[in-house]
Amino acid sequence: MLNVPPQAFPAPGSQQRVSAGGRAKVPLKPGRSLMDWIRLTKSGKDLTGLKGRLIEVTEDELAKHNKKEDCWICIRGFVYNVTPYMEYHPGGEDELMKAAGTDGTDLFDQVHRWVNYESMLKECLVGRMAVKPIAAPKEISSTLSEEKKQLNGMLPEKKGLGASVKDLTPSYDWFQTDNLITIVIYTKQKDMNAELVIVDCQDKRLRGEIIVGDHSYLVELDLDHAVQEDMAVNIAEKVGKIEIILKKKDNVHWKMLGQPLESHNTFIKRTDRGLFYRKCKLVSKTEVTHDTKLLCLMLPKSTHLHVPIGQHVYLKKNIAGTEVVKPYTPVLPFLPLDFKEPFSHDGAHIYLMIKIYSCGLFTQALDHLQIGDYISVSNPEGNFKKSQVQTSEDLFLLAAGTGFTPMVKLLNFALTEVSCLRTVKLIFFNKTEDDILWRNQLEQLALKDERFEVQFILSQPTKDWVGKQGKISSSLLSEFVKRSRRDSKVLICICGPTPFTEQGVQYLKDLGYSQEEIHAFTA
Repeated sequence: MLNVPPQAFPAPGSQQRVSAGGRAKVPLKPGRSLMDWIRLTKSGKDLTGLKGRLIEVTEDELAKHNKKEDCWICIRGFVYNVTPYMEYHPGGEDELMKAAGTDGTDLFDQVHRWVNYESMLKECLVGRMAVKPIAAPKEISSTLSEEKKQLNGMLPEKKGLGASVKDLTPSYDWFQTDNLITIVIYTKQKDMNAELVIVDCQDKRLRGEIIVGDHSYLVELDLDHAVQEDMAVNIAEKVGKIEIILKKKDNVHWKMLGQPLESHNTFIKRTDRGLFYRKCKLVSKTEVTHDTKLLCLMLPKSTHLHVPIGQHVYLKKNIAGTEVVKPYTPVLPFLPLDFKEPFSHDGAHIYLMIKIYSCGLFTQALDHLQIGDYISVSNPEGNFKKSQVQTSEDLFLLAAGTGFTPMVKLLNFALTEVSCLRTVKLIFFNKTEDDILWRNQLEQLALKDERFEVQFILSQPTKDWVGKQGKISSSLLSEFVKRSRRDSKVLICICGPTPFTEQGVQYLKDLGYSQEEIHAFTA
């Protein structure tokens, strides 16, 4: 379960990421912040040592530059001199040195796939590889060799592919009426739902992505004619059929659906797909605590997107000419207290609970957004599975600070839809009482639902605090994390700053809980 990619460029102590493997962040020296790096890249200083020249780099030449004081790394065929960046890298020099003098593409994708390295390292570009490093075999994907068949009917039969691949690969068709265009995607899956379907229609460009396990099927075209903003997505869950219904702007007969883009009609691993962003409007900003705010972002009318429980999105913003990207876990607008039926809202909004750091470049930029401003929001990512909760009898949520964010939807889902749960306990660590997020709502929920219990633990309490105090420890966990029965099926979710999570996981293992019983949302 502890399988989360490390993140880069965090605000100090940020806990708002949910991803999949983790690494500890290294304290940076004064003057080595992200803003300091951006200033250095704009200073005019020669960061490559080549006086502005771009060169072709052979594999032998690349291999020579493998020391801390002379470090080149290849990412996707481009070579960067990362020597000047060493002291600015939040993961520390040792992380960069793992790829020194080599093709670091695979390592980069495991750790920082979402980071816009072209923007961050543009002043460090040495040049291209003279001979492109050998890449791993590509995933089998649909071809575009029979465009007319693909754009006016079902996918052509794939010659030479095994039966299992043909059975798994989705296909699509389309038809029209006087005022509607309907694209039908046949996923061949019997458990399709709204969370697995992401559709965007921007101007005349249609992008429909279907998640099938760890793979992704994509329909992506420049449409033949303009369509209206309003769009409908219908999902026949039991048969796995998806309909994307577009309204024509002009009632003309379309001769074809549109021109296919490069990734159109492909079926590949999700990790190979690349992130897609759409601009969302900030419609409200509410104070939660003295330093934390709840932002409500409105999706475009022509976007269909539901963020699954335990998954995160990335926000992207241009700061001082550099694209900066950060992950955040969407929450609900409030904690529902009536669990007679699942909470649902219109699906048109994303709510983010964000701690504003006084020295945090990105969170300060978010805090300065005005109502009506736009920010880019990515597709969801994450490896948490609802099935982990659905088979549990005891659920324990260990959260520190804004590590509470992934617990919000999880808590709502558990109390609403998981009938086999006997106990749901939140152990919530904070510095002071003023830092506790949604305290009143959590206390009301504990009074309302006998299965739910919340325990607040403070590390810097005032003398008036009568509750528990301290930091995460083996003794605290042994007191609060207990099976309701000797053979109870348990799931323990943990999220907070990296040291909190790493220590917590180790304490839990020392107390006899298996790795399969622990899921860490790791920063």
